Amino acid sequence: MSRKILVLDGHPADSSFCEALIRSYARGADAGGHEVRLHRLAEMSFDPDFGTQDFKKAPPLEPDLQRFWDDLVWSDHFVLAHPLWWGGLPARLKGLFDRALLPGKAFKYVSGKDLPQPMLKGRSSRVLLTSDTPTVFLKWLYGYGVKKQTDRQILKFCGIAPNRYSEFASMVKSTPEQRARWLNDVEAMGRKAA
Repeated sequence: MSRKILVLDGHPADSSFCEALIRSYARGADAGGHEVRLHRLAEMSFDPDFGTQDFKKAPPLEPDLQRFWDDLVWSDHFVLAHPLWWGGLPARLKGLFDRALLPGKAFKYVSGKDLPQPMLKGRSSRVLLTSDTPTVFLKWLYGYGVKKQTDRQILKFCGIAPNRYSEFASMVKSTPEQRARWLNDVEAMGRKAA
């Protein structure tokens, strides 16, 4: 079955391995007959600072953020590649989520409920994480905080689930052959829209 897939290169710089991963995934998804829309954080122009404490005074979305939001609504599968920086998301990527995933659109507050109601149900995701920290340390020593934040407090909070994760580590110690294998694996994921 063909899927509508939004892919986001969440690395704030050009020519990263995240970009290579996203392009491999998109190539595989295209070969698998899926419809793909690609966004690259490095090419997007927007102010990542929400800039107010009041959601009712949220600044209007810049054109690149509006296109991202429109494509997220259009999609039924969201693929995000991003690096691990200081145990979490790069600030600009976090700013994209701060600005685009707003109440009344991505979630809504319901009187008498402790947690807001998610408004993006019916979508799944795949997160491709690059890291210099070996996976065993990321999971067991550091408690995989970035996954908890992305999975529970961003994606599932808005209704995007199930969410799958793939780690590519240690980047700093990886060989060209290992990176080529990773790219082939991600292209295969794209063909299956997994």
